[in-house]
Amino acid sequence: MTATTHVPSRAPFLLTLWRDSNAIQKVAALIGLSLVLMALLAPLIAPFDPLAQSLISRLRPPLGFDRYKDGFYLGTDELGRDVLSRSLHGLQLTLGLALAGATIGLLIGGTLGLFAGLRRGWAEDAIMAAVDLQIAVPFTLLALLILALFGSSLTVMICVLGIAGWEQYARIVRAEVRKITELPFIEAARASGGGQRYIALTHVLPNIVSPLVVQFTLSLSNIVILESTLSFLGLGVQPPTATLGSMVGYGRDYMPTAPWMVIAPAALIILVTFSVQILGDWLRDRADVRLRDR
Repeated sequence: MTATTHVPSRAPFLLTLWRDSNAIQKVAALIGLSLVLMALLAPLIAPFDPLAQSLISRLRPPLGFDRYKDGFYLGTDELGRDVLSRSLHGLQLTLGLALAGATIGLLIGGTLGLFAGLRRGWAEDAIMAAVDLQIAVPFTLLALLILALFGSSLTVMICVLGIAGWEQYARIVRAEVRKITELPFIEAARASGGGQRYIALTHVLPNIVSPLVVQFTLSLSNIVILESTLSFLGLGVQPPTATLGSMVGYGRDYMPTAPWMVIAPAALIILVTFSVQILGDWLRDRADVRLRDR
């Protein structure tokens, strides 16, 4: 008889995670998955072109109200553009900006935190001084200054969102690296001739993945709120391109007569931040051995 090797699938692991989560976490997961699918499929499921204007159809209410126009289920804005189509495309761009910004922050902060934790000395002091300076200055004011100086193009917006929150990654990675490098297996790796790069890639990075994943999910919601704030102030992505924040910003003047212009994008912002925050807390509980065992 020949022994066969059984390769475990990921399905039982995912089922275990689903079974161990509570009702709120399951709802948040379903909402998050639905939002991601809506964003990815926005060009296919949006009923109209988000930039198409029709002044004859301007400020039409949603389905179920008087003056509703067939096909415009969430109503139209001040230029006759479909609110549903613009909300779907705005969700796609907002999530894309948040993902790009969080990734850049992870790369910058993670690299600097790893360098500070391994090198020590003046390099660590300089990096942590930059971290303290970033924390001391309100980032919204810094973002407003950068956008005022360099404009609010998509590239500048991504860079601004990318440097938002990098200091959190740097602090977390530095603390974890300093704790890990004091363990016996790191000393054994050094004694066997392992260099800094080998130790960092082989022993340190695999042990800090969990806190980085948790911080990444939490920073996503913060970046969504930051992008919405900047777009609300008119310094985000410029029209006619829609983001959720810009839709809320341009619709605020029409709140007394056309509140549907604000309700749809604002509801999507709330759902995004709610789902990401709940999932981030859940990942933190799963990554913490003490909380998971409890």
